[in-house]
Amino acid sequence: MQISLLIAAVAAVAAEPPWYQKTWYPYLFDCSDSADWRDQYDSACSAHSANECDVETRSACPQTCGLCTPSSPKMVIATPPIMAAAVAFLFIAYLYVRIDAFPTGAEVGLARVDELSLKIKSGARQFLETEYAYLAVFVVGLALTLFFLFYLTEDENAYTIALSVSLSFVTGATLSASAGWWGMMVATDGNAKTTAACAGDRANGVPGSLNAGLNVAFSTGAVMGFAVVGLGLAGVSTAYVVLCSIYGDDDQALVMQCLAGFGFGASSIALFARVAGGIYTKAADVGADLVGKVEAGIDEDDPHNPAVIADNVGDNVGDVAGMGADLFESYVGSIIAAASLAVTQAQKEGDTLQGKSTQAIALAFLLPAVGIVASTIGFFAVNTSAQGKGWDVHLGTLMWALEKGMYLAAALFTAGAYVCVVQICGLGTNIFACVIIGLAAGMAIGKVTEYFTSFDFGPVMSIKDRGMTGPATVVIQGLGVGMISCVPPTLVLSVAIVSTSALGGAYGVAISAVGMLSTLGITLATDAYGPVADNAGGLAELSHLGKEVRDITDSLDALGNTTAATGKGFAIGSACLVGLALFGAFVTRLSAEGGITTVDLLDPITFAGLLVGAMLPYWFSAMTMKSVGMAANAMVIEIKRQFDANPNLLIPNHPDRPDYDTCIKISTDASLQEMIAPGALVMLSPVLCGVCFGTRCVTGLLAGGIASGIQMAISSSNTGGAWDNAKKYISKGAMDAVIGEEEPETVDNTGKVQTKKSQIFKAAVTGDTVGDPLKDTSGPALNILMKLMAIISVVFAELFMAVNQGGGLIGPYVAAAPKVATAAELLLMNTVAMPAAAPAVVGSAVAGPTTIFAVFVGGALLGMGALAAGQRAAKPSASTIKSVSLTEPLLVARAAGIESTPFQGAARPAAC
Repeated sequence: MQISLLIAAVAAVAAEPPWYQKTWYPYLFDCSDSADWRDQYDSACSAHSANECDVETRSACPQTCGLCTPSSPKMVIATPPIMAAAVAFLFIAYLYVRIDAFPTGAEVGLARVDELSLKIKSGARQFLETEYAYLAVFVVGLALTLFFLFYLTEDENAYTIALSVSLSFVTGATLSASAGWWGMMVATDGNAKTTAACAGDRANGVPGSLNAGLNVAFSTGAVMGFAVVGLGLAGVSTAYVVLCSIYGDDDQALVMQCLAGFGFGASSIALFARVAGGIYTKAADVGADLVGKVEAGIDEDDPHNPAVIADNVGDNVGDVAGMGADLFESYVGSIIAAASLAVTQAQKEGDTLQGKSTQAIALAFLLPAVGIVASTIGFFAVNTSAQGKGWDVHLGTLMWALEKGMYLAAALFTAGAYVCVVQICGLGTNIFACVIIGLAAGMAIGKVTEYFTSFDFGPVMSIKDRGMTGPATVVIQGLGVGMISCVPPTLVLSVAIVSTSALGGAYGVAISAVGMLSTLGITLATDAYGPVADNAGGLAELSHLGKEVRDITDSLDALGNTTAATGKGFAIGSACLVGLALFGAFVTRLSAEGGITTVDLLDPITFAGLLVGAMLPYWFSAMTMKSVGMAANAMVIEIKRQFDANPNLLIPNHPDRPDYDTCIKISTDASLQEMIAPGALVMLSPVLCGVCFGTRCVTGLLAGGIASGIQMAISSSNTGGAWDNAKKYISKGAMDAVIGEEEPETVDNTGKVQTKKSQIFKAAVTGDTVGDPLKDTSGPALNILMKLMAIISVVFAELFMAVNQGGGLIGPYVAAAPKVATAAELLLMNTVAMPAAAPAVVGSAVAGPTTIFAVFVGGALLGMGALAAGQRAAKPSASTIKSVSLTEPLLVARAAGIESTPFQGAARPAAC
């Protein structure tokens, strides 16, 4: 449908006079804007001006503009995106039919695969049901809080506004959770079918193939991608229509204020989903690595490893449900930010958007609609003729199988975007350039991430080589790779921000984020494909399938590791642009309320906020890392207990199986308990900062959080990704020649090198274990930190202004800083006129004992908060299933009495 509309637009442009270019999208334009129309239909225009539009006048007016038709702007703005969302849902129905046609494990004689897949699905479902039960209480409580806050602070229509914000919040939270649930359910169904496709149907002579496995895994991931864009676009468009119906089409500022609640709800769920999912998966992964690989010498996916099912469950709850909620929030957040900035920027005289707020708002909804159609077509270009050769494969060849679909979608989107921006909305080529810059920036960041995390390239190769000298050099090299990987994405984002701002102001930056995320349907499909392929490889190993099957699943897994890393890079880049756009929306909202219009970094309170904001990503990362450490500690204790209780688990191919459920419970309990504190830190920081210290401090907080968070997120994700692929590359024989020469004791009687018994491999495992919580817990969750703080500030902007006119409770006690110089107007603030320079203030910036006391109290509160965090970090995890007091470190205690160590014969704790 959308394609036919685009074709109709091009035909109309080519065949009709200039004024008719607007008629196929008529509701955006006033018929009196066209000189040609006025000349030919003056009587109708007079009737229009006199508000005497009737049926005859409307039929005589070829423009049929918004004021001359019964259709209101809100309905026509929302119609294309709702239609595109319907296309997404229809495509999902097609994908379900496609996936259902693929054989299950039982249908190809591998019933064991289906049984194990059911265990993974059951564990994932149990986790999400428990998590959502907690989050339901949180959502209801926060919705009530929002209602009372807005009811008490609004002057007019307090009840209606309070109810609108609260319900928008609940709707955004519900749809965000639904997207994660939907994607994870289909992912846990698709993993078994991917394994079956790789194995083939030997009874009927159908061999397994890499392309068959790729089709199943990618189709499964596509359900996640199109569920996110379908629910997101339908939800935000419907919310916009409802709010316009309540407040009228003319009060767009109030509509956008209430619509921000939708983004707030989506962000809140995304944060908890990311943190909880990350803690869950890494607790199991670290435990399985440390005990299984390093100590017991068994594979991570060996069925004798007690944490193996929890590890595979974690891949789904973290990398499918968590990633889906994260990008759902980015998707709707970019639309809300662009629409909000369109309202304010269109009021600025001399701006390219002056008087075109309706067109600019419409564009924010139109571009994602075009992206859905383009992504749908791009899906069918994904295939490969490569053969599965395990990890002895060129990843660039496999990446092309997915990339050609994304490139086709990008090309189609570019053509559609031009029609939408220039021909339909009439916003000019500058805005079109902003859209394309955002799209190109996202693709560039993905390729840079691939370079730093794929074992086809030098960075991962360098980490692999450092394994010869031990774990310390592996860790050092990996940290260096992660730090240097910050440079290219930062430069790409900097160029994108400066250029889009120069071309389109704050709206240009926001619409570039929309452009980057418009083809999210296929981009997220390539990312969600990763955990499906990973699970398929685990199921193949758990089911003891042959080497030829493992070679195919390993090839898919190798590609999945890289797509997961590039997906994280894309998510980080989009989070930066969305966070910056929301930051701009916050300041323009303050300006509209009579608050600040610029951000002066020489203002002491602003700079103090900047420092605190830059610190928050470190504090947040520390909390999540420590949470993973505590949960992993409990997991290690339990795995060791089971190995000690049943030594048969250490015998290859023994029929005994461990207790998987206890490990699943440890990860579930730990993740749900430990997600609360990081979430509270992120959500309370901007609120306390704004209420206590005022809006100037909040602007510094947001700037510092974005600037610091983007570096930490990139470094954490790429460091962990590079360590992971270096370990997996070594595990598949990349260093066997060196291992056989340096460690001859690892060569068995047949001359085969036992790679996983070598010190080189164990050094790589150490690096990977350190990187696990970086790349899958702390790093990805920082994306949401940047966006959530910004959207909270937008939602609570009026509350901040209600406290001493934006000065905060403590702000009035602090005099203005001496005006040595005015900092350059912040990038996004070029949409608002600069105020006259304030007179210089002579004397001390701090006045009186009251201010000194306030500063002392603030410092004491920060100190006590840090102390409380330290005490919490030292406290044993509540999820530990046994209370263990060790006289020696855990791994030393395990070694006692077993290996020839200095601790041989030492007393061992009963639990170990």
